[in-house]
Amino acid sequence: MSLLDAIRRHHPELTAIRQDLHAHPELGMAEHRTAALVAEKLESWGIEVHRGVGGTGVVGVLRAGRGNRAIGLRADMDALPLEELNDVPYRSTAPGRMHACGHDGHTTMLLGAARHLAETKNFDGIVHFIFQPGEEGCGGALAMLEDGLFERFPCDAIYGMHNRPGMPVGDYAIRPGPVAAGGAFFDITVTGKGSHGARPEASIDPVLTACHIATALQSIVSRTVNPRDPAVVSVTKVQGGEAYNVIPETATIAGTARFFSREVAGQIEAGLARMAEGVAAGFGATARLDWRLIFAPTVNDPEQAEAYARAAAALVGEAKVARDKPPGMGSEDFSFMMEKVPGAYIHVGNGDSASVHNPRYQFNDAAIPYGAALYAEVVEQGLRKAEA
Repeated sequence: MSLLDAIRRHHPELTAIRQDLHAHPELGMAEHRTAALVAEKLESWGIEVHRGVGGTGVVGVLRAGRGNRAIGLRADMDALPLEELNDVPYRSTAPGRMHACGHDGHTTMLLGAARHLAETKNFDGIVHFIFQPGEEGCGGALAMLEDGLFERFPCDAIYGMHNRPGMPVGDYAIRPGPVAAGGAFFDITVTGKGSHGARPEASIDPVLTACHIATALQSIVSRTVNPRDPAVVSVTKVQGGEAYNVIPETATIAGTARFFSREVAGQIEAGLARMAEGVAAGFGATARLDWRLIFAPTVNDPEQAEAYARAAAALVGEAKVARDKPPGMGSEDFSFMMEKVPGAYIHVGNGDSASVHNPRYQFNDAAIPYGAALYAEVVEQGLRKAEA
């Protein structure tokens, strides 16, 4: 029996788990019900369970043979603050919350791999099943790392995955090197001098200053960053006063930056501060930057990317594995774990669905065996038993 067929034996049960998770979405760092369900399932399959890692994170530990090499498999558990528009029997029961990114599916796929590996133990070493909270900009990966994730559960390699709408079920996409951008949020507070709206000469107008800063920031990528290094700086919000006839004392600018290296992130941060302070000074105002790194760049280790691609090809054949997937400007906080341990991140086809973070997005349950089997295959290849 093939590995995929072995996983498919449990497909109805796994689908029921996924749909239950979908009906009960929980936001980042508050995944209490989800974590309890994960822990209960792992324990029922004889896997050692560690709760409360980095808050609501769960780590399962499975050993087989006498090997000391360890592989980590990671899935995210959190939902989004979004009202679901799908009319399905397992529609979200939590107003204003929805699994609109497929983390319910990712969690289920890792549970499927855990069940299979616990049953067969066709490997020699240690597997750490890492169920991470708070991926959607909530700092869940960093919370687990700060709680000693890799000191408590050392790994020689780690692997993660994400579903990809628009890619056929049964297909995979990966590449070595950068696969997802790092992301930062920024706020710039502009302080001037308030006055009556009819007497602008008595003011130092922070709103006008903020508008000029927002325009000037667009030159950072085009005139500071090397053209060979993709980067984005987007101003997404400019806020000032609340009255029609009052020039306020302060105004704020907010936005996001995306980049594929820590070096470029530093260039953007320095450019934001320099530009904001300089433009503000020209108007007689001041500006202060608050820069927050939310996601590190996601960079696949070449060796682990090859191992992951090889495992995928073993399941579905080379024709269904794209090894040159272009990097995207979206972000993924699995990146922080991959800065500590060599790893790889792959996309798994989700078929024809709305895009992620859309109120009509749907995870495709037909993809569950392909994610679960890939997790299991990369373990069985990476921790291969010695020939008898």
